[in-house]
Amino acid sequence: MNPVTLSTIGLAMGLFGGMLGIGGSLIMIPALVFFYGENQHLYQASSMICNFCVASASLLAHRKARTLVPEVLWRMIPMAVAGIVAGVALSNIPFFAGKNSYLLARLFGGYLAAVAIYNAARMSRRPAPSSNVSNPGAYQTPLLKKISSGIGLLTGLAAGLLGIGAGSVATPLQQFLLRLPLTQAMSNSASIIVGIAWIGAVYKTATLPQHGIAVSDSLKIAAWIIPTALLGGFVGGHLMHLLPRWVVRGLFIAVCLVGAWKLLTVSPAA
Repeated sequence: MNPVTLSTIGLAMGLFGGMLGIGGSLIMIPALVFFYGENQHLYQASSMICNFCVASASLLAHRKARTLVPEVLWRMIPMAVAGIVAGVALSNIPFFAGKNSYLLARLFGGYLAAVAIYNAARMSRRPAPSSNVSNPGAYQTPLLKKISSGIGLLTGLAAGLLGIGAGSVATPLQQFLLRLPLTQAMSNSASIIVGIAWIGAVYKTATLPQHGIAVSDSLKIAAWIIPTALLGGFVGGHLMHLLPRWVVRGLFIAVCLVGAWKLLTVSPAA
């Protein structure tokens, strides 16, 4: 794999991942498929490593902007940990083994298309009233505690199964079910990624040999992508708080559509 290409992918991954609170897999995995063909298990392991680094860089900007909602996070993160372990285990079942690994890519592509459609629909209608994030007690009702835990579980499961940073799951669910403003939802998503991506990365990378892939292959990809991804993630995390909301959402939709097209049309590895 060409180091220049990987470094460029890393810069784009970090920039969009930090700006959109998505970790960067929505950029990285489709880009790797575009340049190097289908190898989903390898790409998922590498992306989980990179997701942790990108989200860590962007989280600094979110903390500075004070847009995190701890009352929601401490419910979501523990369940997300359980979810990502279960998701990685599910991705390693025989159904997705060998040449069938392309099915994970198509599943990922289908999910991206659904996310793009959902966000496009939200742009065309009046925003729903958001919760008062300045009131800590707003998220302490028994129902919202359960909803926060459920979002965490679904987020972790999707992250482990598809190798995504989970922002594309956690962000819309927080908006829709918890009525969190977009900025707070994206900031929380970055925090979740930091809390769980390293677990998925260790687990997925350790199981690569059962798919005939060397652990070193994943580490080499990550080593070339991480430096530029860190730079992009830091810049992107600041841009999220500077750009108008419609611009951020429009970019998010565009990224999802391009990634969906590439992954839904992927062919099995030779």
